[in-house]
This record gives sequence, C-alpha cells and structure tokens, in this order.
Amino acid sequence: MQTRNKVLDDVAQLMSNAMGVAQGAKTEAETAMKGMLDRWLADRDLVTRDEFEAVRAMAQKAREENEALKARLEALESKTP
Repeated sequence: MQTRNKVLDDVAQLMSNAMGVAQGAKTEAETAMKGMLDRWLADRDLVTRDEFEAVRAMAQKAREENEALKARLEALESKTP
C-alpha cells in the first residue's frame, strides 16, 4: 500500500506542476497579446479616453462662450436704431 500512495502522490505532484506551468503560459500569452494590441492601437493613432474627454470639454466650453457672445451681440444690435 505504501508504494501505491507514493505513486498517487507523484501523480498529484506532477498534475500540480503541470497546472502551474499552464497558468504561467496563460499569463505570458495574455501579456504578449496585450502588448501586441497596445502596439497595434498605437499605430492606428487613436486617441485615449482622457484626450477625448479633454477635447470634448473644450468644445462644450467653446459652444457656451459662442452662445453667450451671440446673446450679447443680439442685445447690442437691438439697442442700435
């Protein structure tokens, strides 16, 4: 019986090691894919979310300023005979 337990222990250890290797390979593959995707996106000259939000805020501010100037101009024109 002692020999059989040793064999089962060895098989269990081998399977544990195989799972560790598989997990490491999975992590390495994910890292490689992320790197390739990042390089591909960088080559496409796409904007980041932060850049998009900054430009969007600038555009919103410009629209608000434009509306304020338009209202001011209309008020000045209505005063002129």
